Amino acid sequence: MELRKAKGLSQNELAKELTIPRSSLAQIELGNRSVDVRELLRLSHLLEFSLDEFAGKDFTSVKEELKEEKITKKKTEERISVPHMKLSIFKNVLLYILERCAGKPNVGETVLYKLLYFSDFNYYELYEEHLSGARYRKLPYGPVPLSFEKIVNSMIEKGEIKKIKTEYFNKLQTRYLPLQKADLTKLLASQKEVIDKVIEQMSDWSAASISHYSHNDMPWKASKEGEIISYELAFYREPPFSVRNYGNEIEEP
Repeated sequence: MELRKAKGLSQNELAKELTIPRSSLAQIELGNRSVDVRELLRLSHLLEFSLDEFAGKDFTSVKEELKEEKITKKKTEERISVPHMKLSIFKNVLLYILERCAGKPNVGETVLYKLLYFSDFNYYELYEEHLSGARYRKLPYGPVPLSFEKIVNSMIEKGEIKKIKTEYFNKLQTRYLPLQKADLTKLLASQKEVIDKVIEQMSDWSAASISHYSHNDMPWKASKEGEIISYELAFYREPPFSVRNYGNEIEEP
């Protein structure tokens, strides 16, 4: 993965050059799939590393050289994956989810966090672009969006949403009610479609069920406790979490 990124190649681009599915390349990078001789020769040519050095255990030095090369590249030539919060988009995604789920007593704070997470990560896996740009931290009960409390408090002050405490199955639950409609002109049709699919699939799940499901998603599994979850990990998903058909992305010879 480091060699590929150092050369500014996406998984899809490298998979096409190797004429293998992107999912297969993801498994190679994870160490779950072996590389045959033909693929190794092609990789050495594309990523410009020496097979002698690779076989001689000096591969680390090759990676370090390529890292330096990457650092010296102009920013416009780098593949940027660092998310940047799009506050207006995040607010409207939040309002839209709350509108769609307003009558569902199970959608407290925990479920809401996961609906936001899967909307963001599913969109990134499909389009390699950020939906809201929100960053998520790995916590014991699943991914939690950063700055959520700050954004929500601002929306409460502006009269956009209301925060209430209710009892649900003998437990105190934090819920949010929308006081205004989402501005759907701020969302692309593709963005709304991804959000709708997440809501349709998961909005009736209990907090325990959706938390357990999120714990088996590769981005959460591959992250350390307390750290920010990388969007790039969405490309290592396997069914039923993966929302992209990588097999259809290989060009015909």
